[in-house]
Amino acid sequence: MTAVPSAALPLVAAAVLWGAAAGASLPQAAYRFSAPSGETWRDRCPAGHPVRGWIGRGRCEQCAAATPAGAAAAAADGPAAAVDGPAAASAGDRAVTSAVISYGPRTLPMSLVTAFVCGALAAATGVRPELVVWLLLAPVGVLLAVVDFRVRRLPDVLTLPLAGAALALLGPAALVPGHAGHWPTALYGALALGGGYFVLFLVNPAGMGFGDVKLALGAGAVLGWYGWPVVLLGTFAGFLFGALYGGALVVVRRAGRKTAIAFGPFLVAGAFVGALIGAYAA
Repeated sequence: MTAVPSAALPLVAAAVLWGAAAGASLPQAAYRFSAPSGETWRDRCPAGHPVRGWIGRGRCEQCAAATPAGAAAAAADGPAAAVDGPAAASAGDRAVTSAVISYGPRTLPMSLVTAFVCGALAAATGVRPELVVWLLLAPVGVLLAVVDFRVRRLPDVLTLPLAGAALALLGPAALVPGHAGHWPTALYGALALGGGYFVLFLVNPAGMGFGDVKLALGAGAVLGWYGWPVVLLGTFAGFLFGALYGGALVVVRRAGRKTAIAFGPFLVAGAFVGALIGAYAA
């Protein structure tokens, strides 16, 4: 890929800032959606206190107030695990504080990953109208990948709206001059990829979850926007990433040949790579 034109640098910078801010808002939602099978989402912190809100880092103020170390950290608005010195809590309190006050994925990695994804999409897409769609969908894709990696499930309240939002947002983008895709192909791509994953689910339900089928609808819409070659490329990339990860686990003896892995992160990564290449080549 060639260097980003200097005229596009402000656009890329704005996309990176948007991604960083959006990613920083995801940890609380990632924790709440990382619920055991049979639950829609979590409504309690690990200590059992009610969790309110969906945006921001995972932090329980009731847990913070319940321990000396947590109270000191809450007053200083700093990480509880860093509290030390004469006012520090006992070893047991510190263990509870570090494990409960802050929960869920860390904010910085999620912010950096989302910023990278949004910046790369902006660099490849440029000022075309579909960039707005990619920037709105990217944080949801990162959230789904994190949730699936943590608990091996893809919530319906995220996967199905993602597919609907992709098609609904790409419709107006197709009416704006300067776009580089085709809405009918996005629709057909969603149906084709979703149908293909559904067949895989029927053939091997132990290796392909139904959540992956629903996520494939949204991925197919994104890839289909740039045409059938991009659909094939993104699909292949997803399976390749999954195979490499699974093979690496086997090599380091952390999994067997028949061990099931969360495929959602690789489906999302394949869609990202396909959209990136499709946008750059369009």
